[in-house]
Amino acid sequence: MLHGKSVAVVVPAYREELLIARVLKRLPAWIDMIVVVDDASPDDTFEVASQCAKQDARVHVIRRAYNHGVGSAIMRGYQHAMYHGVDVMAVMAGDDQMDPDELEGVCAPVARELAGYAKGNRLTHPDARRMPRLRRAGTHFLGRLTGIIAGVPGLDDAQCGYTAISKEALASIKLEHVYPRYGYPNDLILRLAKAGVTITQPMVKPIYADEVSGLKIHKVIGPISGILLRGCIRRFTPITL
Repeated sequence: MLHGKSVAVVVPAYREELLIARVLKRLPAWIDMIVVVDDASPDDTFEVASQCAKQDARVHVIRRAYNHGVGSAIMRGYQHAMYHGVDVMAVMAGDDQMDPDELEGVCAPVARELAGYAKGNRLTHPDARRMPRLRRAGTHFLGRLTGIIAGVPGLDDAQCGYTAISKEALASIKLEHVYPRYGYPNDLILRLAKAGVTITQPMVKPIYADEVSGLKIHKVIGPISGILLRGCIRRFTPITL
């Protein structure tokens, strides 16, 4: 519990057999539920997570038969937590690139009802300079462009996956319509903003652990461009997309 609200952490995982146990064991005791969504990993991610569930009753493991994408995995985790009546749902990736000591700072604005969605911002952290220059510039550009289209001035880091959201904010949108793969953060921001959800940006530390990023810029430019275009159409026209 945090500020009187129950809190779940959704952990999307794909091919994280080496890191998933470390992530789960580092989560603080005040977390009420941990939902691991194994997105049809071909390795032992599910088996390792299931072993953790035997040691920690808070851990719920969902195994998907097919790989639907990280966005879809997170939406599935949200649905599971909402079904169990959880008030606040955070997201921490299974690659150990998010500091669990910052979890309270990410969740607090939502638990205190100061915002419906807390979106971690790595670019305001002193260690932001450790991010590759091109990646940092691209992140800033996409954040500002997403913010302009969403009507959220000053949005910096749209791509950060370290987030927290209230059950009320999730109920305001159709989760099944959120883009299922890379690009889901931009789509989710656009949909929440259109629904009138307040978005805040707590500072989080950029971390690069043992994980090798599967993000390929040339593969996401097209999808994100389409997401932003559809978001622009939704905002300024009565068309539903």
